[in-house]
Amino acid sequence: MTTVGIVGGTGPAGRGVAIRLASAGYDVALGSRDAQRAADVAAAMSPRGAGTVTGASNDDVATRDLVIIATPWDSAVATASALRDALRGKIVISMVNALTREGRELLPLYPPRGSMAAQLAFALPESILVGAFHHLPAAQMEDLDSGLDADVVIVGDDAPTRERVASMVDEMPGLRAIVAGSLSLASAVEAFTAVCISINIRHKAHSYVKLAGLTH
Repeated sequence: MTTVGIVGGTGPAGRGVAIRLASAGYDVALGSRDAQRAADVAAAMSPRGAGTVTGASNDDVATRDLVIIATPWDSAVATASALRDALRGKIVISMVNALTREGRELLPLYPPRGSMAAQLAFALPESILVGAFHHLPAAQMEDLDSGLDADVVIVGDDAPTRERVASMVDEMPGLRAIVAGSLSLASAVEAFTAVCISINIRHKAHSYVKLAGLTH
């Protein structure tokens, strides 16, 4: 089974992905600048199934087979760049959204290359970048009893890698993978996260994306 490292994974979004991956049987390492904090966060989690969640430094989790970047957007490129050697040749999933809050709304920010996934692809030219896990409500992800039934939109330029990530997502309880297309779509995917969060703030809800009309 592929091992998964989540760089910056101790926040709500990273924890949600971690517990559902572990519940699908994956061994997951949560990363942080503070390895002890990561270990404490991981110890408090209770995945179901054969997988595990452990905590370690970002440097350590970057050595896993597949790595997810879950840091705040404004530190994602610097953090990933420092791990460039460890990430060489690996699939790297970006779940980073560049957002800013104004009043009761979240608004998208557009990095120079159009998306955070593109920024990370440029910073990690020897890794294979995929975008995923953008539109998921963190609280429901972390709660395995929430009844979550969400779609995960996947973008990337390498078709076999997209399909590999999609297969992994489909194994995670409560999630269905939807391959959208190339990394050029990442800007629209990331920006729509602002819409999702703003809707949830306004309506005091935990809604998520579900695409109708697909056969799988």
